[in-house]
Amino acid sequence: MASEVNILPKSTIIDEKYTVHFHLGKSEFSESYRVKNSAGKTFFLKLFNLAKLQRSQFDPSGKVKEIELLKSCRHPNLVNYADSGDWIYTNQRFSYLVLDFISGETVRDLLKREKELDLFKVKSIALGVLNGLKYLHNQNPPILHNHLNHQNVMMDLSGKMGIPKIIDFSYARLFTTSIKVFSKKELNPFYLAPECFNDVFSPKSDLYALGTMMYHLLYGLPPWFVDISDYKKDEIVTTILERRKKPLKFQKLNTVEFSEVDMIISVIKKSIDQNPDNRFNSADEMIRALNGEIQIDVKPAPKKDNKESKAEKCDTNGFGAIAGMDELKEILYNDVIRALDEQELYKTYGLTIPNGLLLYGPPGCGKSFFAEKLAEEAGYNYIEVKPSSLASIYVHGAQEKIGELFNQAREEAPTIINFEEFDALVPKREGNTSHHQSGEVNEFLAQLNNCGKDGVFVIATTNQPNLIDPAVLRAGRIDKVIFIPPPDHKARKEMFRKLLKDRPLDFGIDYDELSDRTENYVSVDLKFLADEAARSALKLKSKITQKMLSDVIESTRPSVLLTEIQKYTEIKSRFEGDPSMESRTTIGFKTSNS
Repeated sequence: MASEVNILPKSTIIDEKYTVHFHLGKSEFSESYRVKNSAGKTFFLKLFNLAKLQRSQFDPSGKVKEIELLKSCRHPNLVNYADSGDWIYTNQRFSYLVLDFISGETVRDLLKREKELDLFKVKSIALGVLNGLKYLHNQNPPILHNHLNHQNVMMDLSGKMGIPKIIDFSYARLFTTSIKVFSKKELNPFYLAPECFNDVFSPKSDLYALGTMMYHLLYGLPPWFVDISDYKKDEIVTTILERRKKPLKFQKLNTVEFSEVDMIISVIKKSIDQNPDNRFNSADEMIRALNGEIQIDVKPAPKKDNKESKAEKCDTNGFGAIAGMDELKEILYNDVIRALDEQELYKTYGLTIPNGLLLYGPPGCGKSFFAEKLAEEAGYNYIEVKPSSLASIYVHGAQEKIGELFNQAREEAPTIINFEEFDALVPKREGNTSHHQSGEVNEFLAQLNNCGKDGVFVIATTNQPNLIDPAVLRAGRIDKVIFIPPPDHKARKEMFRKLLKDRPLDFGIDYDELSDRTENYVSVDLKFLADEAARSALKLKSKITQKMLSDVIESTRPSVLLTEIQKYTEIKSRFEGDPSMESRTTIGFKTSNS
Protein backbone atom coordinates (compact mmCIF):
# COMPACT_ATOMS: atom_id res chain seq x y z
CA MET A 1 0.00 0.00 0.00
CA ALA A 2 3.01 2.28 -0.36
CA SER A 3 1.72 3.38 -3.79
CA GLU A 4 -1.63 3.54 -5.59
CA VAL A 5 -1.09 0.16 -7.24
CA ASN A 6 0.35 -1.69 -4.26
CA ILE A 7 -1.90 -4.28 -2.63
CA LEU A 8 -1.05 -7.17 -0.39
CA PRO A 9 -0.06 -10.21 -2.43
CA LYS A 10 -1.87 -13.49 -1.95
CA SER A 11 -0.71 -15.53 1.04
CA THR A 12 0.50 -12.48 2.95
CA ILE A 13 0.04 -13.17 6.66
CA ILE A 14 -1.39 -10.23 8.62
CA ASP A 15 -0.36 -9.91 12.29
CA GLU A 16 0.45 -13.65 12.34
CA LYS A 17 -3.30 -14.36 12.37
CA TYR A 18 -4.88 -13.96 8.93
CA THR A 19 -3.78 -15.17 5.50
CA VAL A 20 -4.79 -13.11 2.46
CA HIS A 21 -6.67 -15.07 -0.22
CA PHE A 22 -7.57 -12.23 -2.56
CA HIS A 23 -8.11 -8.52 -2.80
CA LEU A 24 -11.72 -7.24 -2.76
CA GLY A 25 -11.59 -3.46 -3.04
CA LYS A 26 -9.83 -0.20 -2.34
CA SER A 27 -10.69 3.30 -1.11
CA GLU A 28 -8.54 6.38 -0.64
CA PHE A 29 -7.48 5.22 2.82
CA SER A 30 -8.16 1.47 3.06
CA GLU A 31 -8.18 -1.87 1.27
CA SER A 32 -10.40 -4.90 1.76
CA TYR A 33 -9.46 -8.57 1.52
CA ARG A 34 -10.93 -11.99 1.94
CA VAL A 35 -8.77 -13.78 4.50
CA LYS A 36 -8.67 -17.00 6.51
CA ASN A 37 -7.55 -17.56 10.08
CA SER A 38 -5.35 -20.43 11.28
CA ALA A 39 -8.43 -22.64 11.66
CA GLY A 40 -9.37 -22.10 8.01
CA LYS A 41 -12.41 -19.91 8.72
CA THR A 42 -13.10 -17.16 6.15
CA PHE A 43 -13.46 -13.47 7.11
CA PHE A 44 -13.52 -10.05 5.55
CA LEU A 45 -10.56 -7.87 6.56
CA LYS A 46 -10.32 -4.12 6.11
CA LEU A 47 -6.83 -2.65 6.33
CA PHE A 48 -6.52 1.05 7.24
CA ASN A 49 -3.43 3.02 6.25
CA LEU A 50 -3.19 5.25 9.31
CA ALA A 51 -1.08 7.82 7.46
CA LYS A 52 -3.96 8.44 5.04
CA LEU A 53 -6.75 8.76 7.61
CA GLN A 54 -8.06 12.20 8.47
CA ARG A 55 -8.17 13.49 12.02
CA SER A 56 -11.94 13.08 12.14
CA GLN A 57 -11.54 9.33 11.56
CA PHE A 58 -9.89 8.87 14.96
CA ASP A 59 -11.64 9.00 18.33
CA PRO A 60 -10.17 11.05 21.25
CA SER A 61 -8.03 8.08 22.32
CA GLY A 62 -6.43 7.83 18.85
CA LYS A 63 -8.32 4.71 17.75
CA VAL A 64 -10.05 4.32 14.38
CA LYS A 65 -13.70 5.33 14.80
CA GLU A 66 -15.06 2.78 12.35
CA ILE A 67 -13.48 -0.05 14.31
CA GLU A 68 -14.64 1.26 17.68
CA LEU A 69 -18.21 1.81 16.45
CA LEU A 70 -18.52 -1.72 15.07
CA LYS A 71 -17.09 -3.20 18.27
CA SER A 72 -20.15 -1.92 20.12
CA CYS A 73 -22.72 -3.00 17.51
CA ARG A 74 -24.40 -6.38 17.32
CA HIS A 75 -27.52 -6.85 15.19
CA PRO A 76 -28.65 -9.46 12.60
CA ASN A 77 -29.00 -6.75 9.93
CA LEU A 78 -25.50 -5.34 10.43
CA VAL A 79 -22.12 -6.71 9.42
CA ASN A 80 -20.66 -8.48 12.46
CA TYR A 81 -17.40 -7.44 14.16
CA ALA A 82 -14.96 -10.33 14.76
CA ASP A 83 -11.54 -8.88 15.57
CA SER A 84 -9.23 -5.88 15.15
CA GLY A 85 -5.65 -4.88 15.78
CA ASP A 86 -2.60 -2.88 14.71
CA TRP A 87 0.06 -4.07 12.27
CA ILE A 88 3.33 -2.71 10.83
CA TYR A 89 4.09 -3.61 7.23
CA THR A 90 6.78 -2.17 4.89
CA ASN A 91 7.62 0.40 7.56
CA GLN A 92 4.04 1.72 7.63
CA ARG A 93 1.49 1.59 10.43
CA PHE A 94 -1.87 -0.04 9.79
CA SER A 95 -4.99 -0.92 11.76
CA TYR A 96 -7.16 -3.79 10.64
CA LEU A 97 -10.82 -4.64 11.15
CA VAL A 98 -12.00 -8.25 10.80
CA LEU A 99 -15.65 -8.93 10.02
CA ASP A 100 -17.62 -12.16 9.77
CA PHE A 101 -17.76 -13.42 6.21
CA ILE A 102 -21.13 -12.91 4.46
CA SER A 103 -21.94 -15.60 1.93
CA GLY A 104 -23.94 -13.70 -0.66
CA GLU A 105 -23.88 -10.61 -2.87
CA THR A 106 -24.42 -6.88 -2.63
CA VAL A 107 -27.82 -5.50 -3.52
CA ARG A 108 -26.10 -3.74 -6.41
CA ASP A 109 -24.96 -7.10 -7.81
CA LEU A 110 -28.42 -8.55 -7.19
CA LEU A 111 -29.98 -5.72 -9.22
CA LYS A 112 -27.41 -6.14 -11.97
CA ARG A 113 -28.15 -9.86 -12.18
CA GLU A 114 -31.94 -9.69 -12.03
CA LYS A 115 -32.31 -6.37 -13.94
CA GLU A 116 -35.34 -5.43 -11.85
CA LEU A 117 -36.58 -6.50 -8.42
CA ASP A 118 -40.19 -7.23 -7.57
CA LEU A 119 -42.07 -5.24 -4.99
CA PHE A 120 -41.99 -7.99 -2.36
CA LYS A 121 -38.20 -8.31 -2.55
CA VAL A 122 -37.65 -4.55 -2.37
CA LYS A 123 -39.96 -4.28 0.62
CA SER A 124 -38.20 -7.20 2.33
CA ILE A 125 -34.78 -5.61 1.79
CA ALA A 126 -36.04 -2.23 3.00
CA LEU A 127 -37.51 -3.71 6.20
CA GLY A 128 -34.25 -5.51 6.97
CA VAL A 129 -32.20 -2.35 6.44
CA LEU A 130 -34.68 -0.36 8.53
CA ASN A 131 -34.30 -2.78 11.41
CA GLY A 132 -30.55 -2.24 11.24
CA LEU A 133 -30.97 1.55 11.11
CA LYS A 134 -33.46 1.44 13.98
CA TYR A 135 -30.82 -0.31 16.09
CA LEU A 136 -28.13 2.22 15.13
CA HIS A 137 -30.35 5.26 15.61
CA ASN A 138 -31.55 4.02 19.02
CA GLN A 139 -28.02 3.89 20.46
CA ASN A 140 -27.08 6.59 22.95
CA PRO A 141 -25.95 8.74 21.24
CA PRO A 142 -27.42 7.62 17.89
CA ILE A 143 -25.05 6.18 15.27
CA LEU A 144 -25.48 7.49 11.72
CA HIS A 145 -24.37 5.29 8.83
CA ASN A 146 -24.12 8.20 6.34
CA HIS A 147 -23.08 5.96 3.42
CA LEU A 148 -26.16 3.82 2.78
CA ASN A 149 -26.64 2.78 -0.85
CA HIS A 150 -27.17 -0.36 -2.95
CA GLN A 151 -23.44 -1.15 -2.80
CA ASN A 152 -23.33 -1.10 1.00
CA VAL A 153 -26.10 -3.60 1.66
CA MET A 154 -25.27 -7.29 1.28
CA MET A 155 -27.71 -10.17 1.03
CA ASP A 156 -26.64 -12.97 3.35
CA LEU A 157 -27.68 -16.09 1.42
CA SER A 158 -26.27 -18.64 3.83
CA GLY A 159 -29.73 -19.56 5.13
CA LYS A 160 -33.09 -20.31 3.55
CA MET A 161 -34.08 -16.65 3.51
CA GLY A 162 -31.80 -13.88 2.27
CA ILE A 163 -31.01 -11.45 5.09
CA PRO A 164 -29.96 -7.89 4.18
CA LYS A 165 -26.97 -6.62 6.16
CA ILE A 166 -25.64 -3.07 6.23
CA ILE A 167 -21.90 -3.01 5.53
CA ASP A 168 -19.08 -0.44 5.12
CA PHE A 169 -19.15 1.89 8.11
CA SER A 170 -16.41 4.14 6.65
CA TYR A 171 -18.51 7.26 7.12
CA ALA A 172 -20.44 6.16 10.21
CA ARG A 173 -20.37 8.69 13.06
CA LEU A 174 -22.09 9.41 16.33
CA PHE A 175 -24.88 11.92 15.81
CA THR A 176 -23.08 14.22 18.25
CA THR A 177 -19.89 14.19 16.15
CA SER A 178 -19.30 16.81 13.48
CA ILE A 179 -18.72 15.50 9.96
CA LYS A 180 -17.93 18.87 8.42
CA VAL A 181 -14.18 18.30 8.25
CA PHE A 182 -14.53 14.85 6.76
CA SER A 183 -13.93 14.19 3.05
CA LYS A 184 -17.16 13.11 1.40
CA LYS A 185 -15.91 12.57 -2.13
CA GLU A 186 -16.67 8.82 -2.07
CA LEU A 187 -20.31 9.31 -1.09
CA ASN A 188 -22.87 8.66 -3.84
CA PRO A 189 -24.39 12.12 -4.50
CA PHE A 190 -27.71 10.68 -5.70
CA TYR A 191 -28.22 9.06 -2.27
CA LEU A 192 -27.48 12.21 -0.28
CA ALA A 193 -30.34 14.20 1.21
CA PRO A 194 -30.16 17.88 0.19
CA GLU A 195 -29.06 18.98 3.65
CA CYS A 196 -26.06 16.61 3.44
CA PHE A 197 -24.55 18.84 0.76
CA ASN A 198 -24.37 21.44 3.56
CA ASP A 199 -22.68 18.93 5.90
CA VAL A 200 -25.84 18.27 7.92
CA PHE A 201 -26.32 14.52 8.56
CA SER A 202 -29.05 13.00 10.74
CA PRO A 203 -31.18 9.85 11.11
CA LYS A 204 -33.53 11.41 8.54
CA SER A 205 -30.72 11.56 5.99
CA ASP A 206 -30.10 7.82 6.49
CA LEU A 207 -33.82 7.23 5.82
CA TYR A 208 -33.59 9.45 2.74
CA ALA A 209 -30.82 7.21 1.43
CA LEU A 210 -32.95 4.11 2.03
CA GLY A 211 -35.91 5.63 0.16
CA THR A 212 -33.52 6.40 -2.71
CA MET A 213 -32.31 2.81 -2.70
CA MET A 214 -35.89 1.49 -2.82
CA TYR A 215 -36.63 3.64 -5.86
CA HIS A 216 -33.33 2.54 -7.46
CA LEU A 217 -34.15 -1.15 -6.97
CA LEU A 218 -37.64 -0.76 -8.41
CA TYR A 219 -36.78 1.35 -11.45
CA GLY A 220 -33.11 0.68 -12.17
CA LEU A 221 -31.90 4.27 -11.60
CA PRO A 222 -31.80 6.56 -8.56
CA PRO A 223 -34.57 9.19 -8.38
CA TRP A 224 -33.87 12.38 -10.35
CA PHE A 225 -30.93 10.67 -12.05
CA VAL A 226 -28.88 12.76 -14.46
CA ASP A 227 -25.65 11.84 -16.23
CA ILE A 228 -23.01 13.90 -14.39
CA SER A 229 -19.99 12.57 -16.27
CA ASP A 230 -19.80 15.69 -18.44
CA TYR A 231 -20.09 18.14 -15.56
CA LYS A 232 -17.23 19.77 -13.72
CA LYS A 233 -16.79 18.80 -10.09
CA ASP A 234 -18.10 22.12 -8.79
CA GLU A 235 -21.19 21.85 -11.03
CA ILE A 236 -22.37 18.42 -9.91
CA VAL A 237 -24.12 19.42 -6.68
CA THR A 238 -25.93 22.33 -8.35
CA THR A 239 -26.99 20.08 -11.23
CA ILE A 240 -28.37 17.40 -8.90
CA LEU A 241 -30.25 19.87 -6.70
CA GLU A 242 -31.75 21.60 -9.76
CA ARG A 243 -32.86 18.21 -11.06
CA ARG A 244 -34.67 17.50 -7.80
CA LYS A 245 -36.92 20.50 -8.34
CA LYS A 246 -38.71 18.50 -11.03
CA PRO A 247 -41.60 16.18 -10.10
CA LEU A 248 -40.51 12.60 -9.51
CA LYS A 249 -42.08 9.96 -11.74
CA PHE A 250 -43.23 6.46 -10.80
CA GLN A 251 -43.83 4.06 -13.67
CA LYS A 252 -45.94 0.93 -13.70
CA LEU A 253 -44.37 -2.06 -11.98
CA ASN A 254 -44.55 -5.24 -14.04
CA THR A 255 -45.06 -7.58 -11.10
CA VAL A 256 -48.12 -6.01 -9.50
CA GLU A 257 -51.18 -3.92 -10.19
CA PHE A 258 -51.06 -0.18 -9.68
CA SER A 259 -53.45 -0.37 -6.74
CA GLU A 260 -51.01 -2.64 -4.88
CA VAL A 261 -48.05 -0.25 -5.08
CA ASP A 262 -49.75 2.85 -3.68
CA MET A 263 -48.44 2.19 -0.18
CA ILE A 264 -44.80 1.60 -1.08
CA ILE A 265 -44.80 4.55 -3.51
CA SER A 266 -46.11 6.75 -0.70
CA VAL A 267 -43.36 5.48 1.60
CA ILE A 268 -40.70 6.33 -0.97
CA LYS A 269 -42.19 9.77 -1.63
CA LYS A 270 -42.25 10.62 2.05
CA SER A 271 -38.76 9.31 2.78
CA ILE A 272 -37.14 11.33 -0.05
CA ASP A 273 -39.07 14.55 0.41
CA GLN A 274 -36.67 17.44 -0.13
CA ASN A 275 -37.95 19.07 3.07
CA PRO A 276 -36.69 17.11 6.11
CA ASP A 277 -39.78 18.20 8.10
CA ASN A 278 -41.98 16.18 5.73
CA ARG A 279 -39.99 12.94 6.03
CA PHE A 280 -40.36 10.06 8.48
CA ASN A 281 -39.23 10.97 11.98
CA SER A 282 -37.67 7.60 12.70
CA ALA A 283 -36.86 4.18 11.27
CA ASP A 284 -39.64 2.73 13.41
CA GLU A 285 -42.20 5.07 11.84
CA MET A 286 -41.03 4.05 8.36
CA ILE A 287 -41.26 0.36 9.31
CA ARG A 288 -44.86 0.81 10.50
CA ALA A 289 -45.70 2.66 7.29
CA LEU A 290 -44.25 -0.15 5.14
CA ASN A 291 -46.26 -2.69 7.14
CA GLY A 292 -49.45 -0.68 6.56
CA GLU A 293 -49.86 0.07 10.26
CA ILE A 294 -50.05 3.84 9.83
CA GLN A 295 -51.49 6.06 7.14
CA ILE A 296 -48.97 8.13 5.22
CA ASP A 297 -49.48 11.82 4.66
CA VAL A 298 -47.38 12.89 1.68
CA LYS A 299 -47.05 16.64 1.24
CA PRO A 300 -47.58 17.76 -2.38
CA ALA A 301 -44.76 19.58 -4.09
CA PRO A 302 -45.28 23.35 -4.27
CA LYS A 303 -46.89 24.54 -7.48
CA LYS A 304 -45.20 26.96 -9.82
CA ASP A 305 -46.50 30.49 -9.24
CA ASN A 306 -47.76 31.67 -12.61
CA LYS A 307 -51.03 33.52 -12.22
CA GLU A 308 -51.40 34.39 -15.88
CA SER A 309 -50.91 30.82 -17.03
CA LYS A 310 -53.96 28.96 -18.26
CA ALA A 311 -52.08 25.73 -17.79
CA GLU A 312 -52.97 23.73 -14.75
CA LYS A 313 -50.21 22.02 -12.77
CA CYS A 314 -51.54 18.67 -11.61
CA ASP A 315 -50.38 17.02 -8.39
CA THR A 316 -52.94 14.38 -7.46
CA ASN A 317 -52.82 10.60 -7.78
CA GLY A 318 -52.14 10.15 -11.51
CA PHE A 319 -52.14 6.61 -12.89
CA GLY A 320 -53.15 5.22 -9.50
CA ALA A 321 -56.67 6.54 -10.17
CA ILE A 322 -56.97 4.52 -13.40
CA ALA A 323 -58.11 0.92 -13.38
CA GLY A 324 -56.59 -1.24 -16.09
CA MET A 325 -54.79 0.10 -19.17
CA ASP A 326 -51.46 -1.06 -17.72
CA GLU A 327 -49.85 -1.46 -21.15
CA LEU A 328 -50.81 2.09 -22.07
CA LYS A 329 -49.47 3.42 -18.76
CA GLU A 330 -46.15 1.68 -19.32
CA ILE A 331 -45.85 2.97 -22.91
CA LEU A 332 -46.54 6.53 -21.83
CA TYR A 333 -44.19 6.36 -18.86
CA ASN A 334 -41.24 5.10 -20.91
CA ASP A 335 -41.89 7.03 -24.13
CA VAL A 336 -43.01 10.36 -22.67
CA ILE A 337 -42.36 10.88 -18.97
CA ARG A 338 -38.89 9.32 -18.80
CA ALA A 339 -37.93 10.84 -22.16
CA LEU A 340 -38.58 14.31 -20.75
CA ASP A 341 -37.00 13.65 -17.36
CA GLU A 342 -33.92 11.87 -18.70
CA GLN A 343 -33.33 13.81 -21.91
CA GLU A 344 -29.56 13.29 -21.88
CA LEU A 345 -29.95 9.52 -21.55
CA TYR A 346 -32.55 9.36 -24.33
CA LYS A 347 -30.46 11.69 -26.50
CA THR A 348 -27.65 9.12 -26.28
CA TYR A 349 -29.95 6.70 -28.09
CA GLY A 350 -31.16 9.35 -30.54
CA LEU A 351 -34.64 9.45 -28.98
CA THR A 352 -37.01 12.24 -27.98
CA ILE A 353 -40.61 12.12 -26.80
CA PRO A 354 -43.26 11.40 -29.44
CA ASN A 355 -45.31 14.40 -30.53
CA GLY A 356 -48.75 13.09 -29.87
CA LEU A 357 -51.15 10.31 -29.06
CA LEU A 358 -54.67 9.71 -30.37
CA LEU A 359 -57.06 7.85 -28.07
CA TYR A 360 -60.22 6.68 -29.79
CA GLY A 361 -63.11 4.46 -28.84
CA PRO A 362 -66.75 4.48 -27.69
CA PRO A 363 -68.00 7.38 -25.53
CA GLY A 364 -67.53 6.97 -21.78
CA CYS A 365 -64.46 4.72 -21.82
CA GLY A 366 -62.27 7.25 -20.01
CA LYS A 367 -60.19 8.74 -22.82
CA SER A 368 -60.21 12.30 -21.46
CA PHE A 369 -59.85 11.02 -17.90
CA PHE A 370 -56.71 9.16 -18.92
CA ALA A 371 -55.24 12.30 -20.51
CA GLU A 372 -55.77 14.24 -17.29
CA LYS A 373 -54.27 11.48 -15.15
CA LEU A 374 -51.21 11.26 -17.41
CA ALA A 375 -50.55 14.94 -16.68
CA GLU A 376 -50.97 14.26 -12.95
CA GLU A 377 -48.63 11.28 -13.11
CA ALA A 378 -46.03 13.32 -14.95
CA GLY A 379 -46.53 16.48 -12.92
CA TYR A 380 -46.52 18.52 -16.13
CA ASN A 381 -48.55 21.56 -17.04
CA TYR A 382 -51.91 20.48 -18.41
CA ILE A 383 -54.12 22.33 -20.88
CA GLU A 384 -57.54 20.97 -21.82
CA VAL A 385 -58.93 22.24 -25.12
CA LYS A 386 -62.48 21.84 -26.41
CA PRO A 387 -63.45 22.84 -29.97
CA SER A 388 -65.51 25.76 -28.64
CA SER A 389 -62.44 27.29 -26.95
CA LEU A 390 -60.73 27.73 -30.34
CA ALA A 391 -63.76 29.12 -32.15
CA SER A 392 -63.58 32.70 -33.39
CA ILE A 393 -65.88 35.10 -35.27
CA TYR A 394 -62.86 36.64 -36.98
CA VAL A 395 -61.22 35.49 -40.20
CA HIS A 396 -58.12 33.46 -39.29
CA GLY A 397 -59.00 34.02 -35.62
CA ALA A 398 -59.00 30.30 -34.86
CA GLN A 399 -55.60 29.90 -36.52
CA GLU A 400 -54.18 32.62 -34.29
CA LYS A 401 -55.64 30.92 -31.20
CA ILE A 402 -54.03 27.62 -32.19
CA GLY A 403 -50.64 29.32 -32.59
CA GLU A 404 -50.99 31.14 -29.27
CA LEU A 405 -51.96 27.89 -27.55
CA PHE A 406 -48.84 26.05 -28.72
CA ASN A 407 -46.62 29.04 -27.92
CA GLN A 408 -48.00 29.07 -24.38
CA ALA A 409 -47.38 25.31 -24.09
CA ARG A 410 -43.77 25.72 -25.23
CA GLU A 411 -43.13 28.53 -22.76
CA GLU A 412 -44.45 26.40 -19.88
CA ALA A 413 -42.96 23.10 -21.08
CA PRO A 414 -43.13 20.32 -20.28
CA THR A 415 -46.81 20.60 -21.16
CA ILE A 416 -49.52 18.14 -22.09
CA ILE A 417 -52.30 19.51 -24.31
CA ASN A 418 -55.49 17.46 -24.36
CA PHE A 419 -57.64 18.15 -27.44
CA GLU A 420 -61.15 16.77 -26.97
CA GLU A 421 -63.39 15.93 -29.94
CA PHE A 422 -60.31 16.11 -32.13
CA ASP A 423 -62.28 15.19 -35.24
CA ALA A 424 -64.08 18.56 -35.00
CA LEU A 425 -60.74 20.41 -34.88
CA VAL A 426 -58.96 18.62 -37.75
CA PRO A 427 -61.67 17.27 -40.09
CA LYS A 428 -60.76 15.74 -43.42
CA ARG A 429 -60.00 18.46 -45.94
CA GLU A 430 -62.37 17.26 -48.62
CA GLY A 431 -65.99 17.55 -49.63
CA ASN A 432 -67.72 20.43 -47.85
CA THR A 433 -64.76 21.55 -45.74
CA SER A 434 -64.60 25.35 -45.74
CA HIS A 435 -61.55 27.43 -46.58
CA HIS A 436 -61.31 28.51 -42.95
CA GLN A 437 -61.41 24.91 -41.70
CA SER A 438 -58.66 23.93 -44.12
CA GLY A 439 -56.55 26.81 -42.82
CA GLU A 440 -57.07 25.65 -39.24
CA VAL A 441 -56.06 22.09 -40.14
CA ASN A 442 -52.94 23.45 -41.85
CA GLU A 443 -52.10 25.45 -38.74
CA PHE A 444 -52.46 22.29 -36.62
CA LEU A 445 -50.16 20.41 -38.98
CA ALA A 446 -47.52 23.12 -38.70
CA GLN A 447 -47.71 23.28 -34.90
CA LEU A 448 -47.71 19.50 -34.45
CA ASN A 449 -44.54 19.03 -36.50
CA ASN A 450 -41.95 17.74 -34.01
CA CYS A 451 -43.53 19.62 -31.09
CA GLY A 452 -42.13 16.92 -28.81
CA LYS A 453 -38.67 18.42 -29.21
CA ASP A 454 -40.02 21.54 -27.48
CA GLY A 455 -41.39 19.55 -24.53
CA VAL A 456 -45.00 19.65 -25.75
CA PHE A 457 -46.96 16.41 -25.88
CA VAL A 458 -50.43 16.29 -27.48
CA ILE A 459 -53.16 13.88 -26.47
CA ALA A 460 -56.14 13.90 -28.81
CA THR A 461 -59.38 12.08 -28.00
CA THR A 462 -62.21 11.25 -30.34
CA ASN A 463 -65.21 9.03 -30.81
CA GLN A 464 -64.91 9.30 -34.61
CA PRO A 465 -61.30 8.68 -35.71
CA ASN A 466 -62.40 8.03 -39.30
CA LEU A 467 -63.32 11.73 -39.67
CA ILE A 468 -59.81 13.02 -38.83
CA ASP A 469 -57.61 14.33 -41.65
CA PRO A 470 -55.07 11.56 -42.43
CA ALA A 471 -52.17 14.05 -42.62
CA VAL A 472 -52.52 14.65 -38.87
CA LEU A 473 -51.96 10.98 -38.11
CA ARG A 474 -48.61 10.54 -39.77
CA ALA A 475 -45.35 10.08 -37.86
CA GLY A 476 -43.87 13.35 -36.64
CA ARG A 477 -47.33 14.66 -35.71
CA ILE A 478 -49.64 12.21 -33.97
CA ASP A 479 -47.19 9.32 -33.59
CA LYS A 480 -49.33 6.83 -31.68
CA VAL A 481 -52.95 5.78 -32.22
CA ILE A 482 -54.51 3.67 -29.49
CA PHE A 483 -57.95 2.07 -29.27
CA ILE A 484 -59.66 2.34 -25.86
CA PRO A 485 -62.42 -0.29 -25.70
CA PRO A 486 -64.83 -0.86 -22.83
CA PRO A 487 -63.00 -2.16 -19.73
CA ASP A 488 -62.35 -5.87 -19.48
CA HIS A 489 -63.29 -8.07 -16.52
CA LYS A 490 -60.19 -7.30 -14.49
CA ALA A 491 -60.51 -3.56 -15.05
CA ARG A 492 -64.23 -3.53 -14.19
CA LYS A 493 -63.49 -5.36 -10.96
CA GLU A 494 -60.83 -2.82 -10.00
CA MET A 495 -63.12 0.07 -11.00
CA PHE A 496 -65.85 -1.16 -8.68
CA ARG A 497 -63.30 -1.35 -5.87
CA LYS A 498 -62.18 2.23 -6.49
CA LEU A 499 -65.72 3.58 -6.93
CA LEU A 500 -66.99 1.97 -3.71
CA LYS A 501 -63.82 2.34 -1.63
CA ASP A 502 -64.74 5.42 0.43
CA ARG A 503 -68.48 4.78 0.77
CA PRO A 504 -70.39 2.99 3.57
CA LEU A 505 -70.03 -0.58 2.35
CA ASP A 506 -71.52 -3.82 3.59
CA PHE A 507 -69.34 -6.88 4.13
CA GLY A 508 -69.21 -9.55 1.47
CA ILE A 509 -69.27 -7.46 -1.72
CA ASP A 510 -68.52 -9.88 -4.58
CA TYR A 511 -66.52 -7.83 -7.06
CA ASP A 512 -66.10 -10.76 -9.42
CA GLU A 513 -69.86 -11.13 -9.72
CA LEU A 514 -70.29 -7.39 -10.32
CA SER A 515 -67.69 -7.55 -13.06
CA ASP A 516 -69.26 -10.68 -14.59
CA ARG A 517 -72.63 -8.92 -14.86
CA THR A 518 -71.34 -5.72 -16.45
CA GLU A 519 -69.68 -6.88 -19.65
CA ASN A 520 -69.67 -4.07 -22.29
CA TYR A 521 -70.45 -1.43 -19.66
CA VAL A 522 -68.12 1.56 -20.08
CA SER A 523 -66.44 3.54 -17.30
CA VAL A 524 -69.22 6.12 -16.92
CA ASP A 525 -71.77 3.31 -16.69
CA LEU A 526 -69.93 1.76 -13.75
CA LYS A 527 -69.78 5.10 -11.94
CA PHE A 528 -73.53 5.52 -12.52
CA LEU A 529 -74.15 2.05 -11.02
CA ALA A 530 -72.09 2.86 -7.92
CA ASP A 531 -73.84 6.22 -7.49
CA GLU A 532 -77.31 4.72 -7.87
CA ALA A 533 -76.57 2.00 -5.32
CA ALA A 534 -75.28 4.69 -2.94
CA ARG A 535 -78.51 6.67 -3.39
CA SER A 536 -80.55 3.58 -2.52
CA ALA A 537 -78.47 3.06 0.63
CA LEU A 538 -78.79 6.73 1.57
CA LYS A 539 -82.59 6.56 1.42
CA LEU A 540 -82.53 3.59 3.79
CA LYS A 541 -79.67 5.05 5.89
CA SER A 542 -77.86 1.73 5.49
CA LYS A 543 -74.67 0.46 3.98
CA ILE A 544 -74.37 -0.35 0.27
CA THR A 545 -75.11 -4.04 -0.16
CA GLN A 546 -74.50 -6.60 -2.88
CA LYS A 547 -78.23 -6.78 -3.54
CA MET A 548 -78.49 -3.02 -4.07
CA LEU A 549 -75.71 -3.17 -6.64
CA SER A 550 -77.27 -6.21 -8.32
CA ASP A 551 -80.67 -4.52 -8.51
CA VAL A 552 -79.16 -1.41 -10.12
CA ILE A 553 -77.29 -3.52 -12.68
CA GLU A 554 -80.48 -5.42 -13.44
CA SER A 555 -82.36 -2.21 -14.22
CA THR A 556 -79.58 -0.43 -16.13
CA ARG A 557 -78.44 -1.24 -19.64
CA PRO A 558 -75.02 -0.32 -21.08
CA SER A 559 -74.94 3.16 -22.60
CA VAL A 560 -73.02 1.94 -25.64
CA LEU A 561 -74.83 -0.53 -27.86
CA LEU A 562 -73.08 -3.73 -28.91
CA THR A 563 -73.42 -2.65 -32.54
CA GLU A 564 -71.46 0.51 -31.69
CA ILE A 565 -68.68 -1.53 -30.09
CA GLN A 566 -68.55 -3.73 -33.19
CA LYS A 567 -68.25 -0.58 -35.32
CA TYR A 568 -65.17 0.48 -33.38
CA THR A 569 -63.70 -2.99 -33.70
CA GLU A 570 -64.03 -2.63 -37.49
CA ILE A 571 -62.32 0.80 -37.35
CA LYS A 572 -59.54 -0.72 -35.28
CA SER A 573 -59.11 -3.47 -37.86
CA ARG A 574 -58.90 -0.90 -40.67
CA PHE A 575 -56.23 1.04 -38.79
CA GLU A 576 -54.25 -2.12 -38.22
CA GLY A 577 -54.62 -3.21 -41.83
CA ASP A 578 -53.61 0.14 -43.32
CA PRO A 579 -49.93 -0.08 -44.40
CA SER A 580 -49.39 3.50 -43.27
CA MET A 581 -50.49 2.49 -39.79
CA GLU A 582 -48.43 -0.70 -39.42
CA SER A 583 -46.29 0.74 -36.65
CA ARG A 584 -49.28 2.05 -34.71
CA THR A 585 -50.23 0.59 -31.36
CA THR A 586 -53.83 -0.36 -30.72
CA ILE A 587 -54.25 -1.29 -27.10
CA GLY A 588 -56.25 -0.28 -24.10
CA PHE A 589 -58.49 -2.40 -21.93
CA LYS A 590 -58.10 -5.97 -23.05
CA THR A 591 -61.23 -7.50 -24.54
CA SER A 592 -62.19 -11.09 -24.04
CA ASN A 593 -61.69 -11.96 -27.72
CA SER A 594 -58.46 -9.98 -28.28
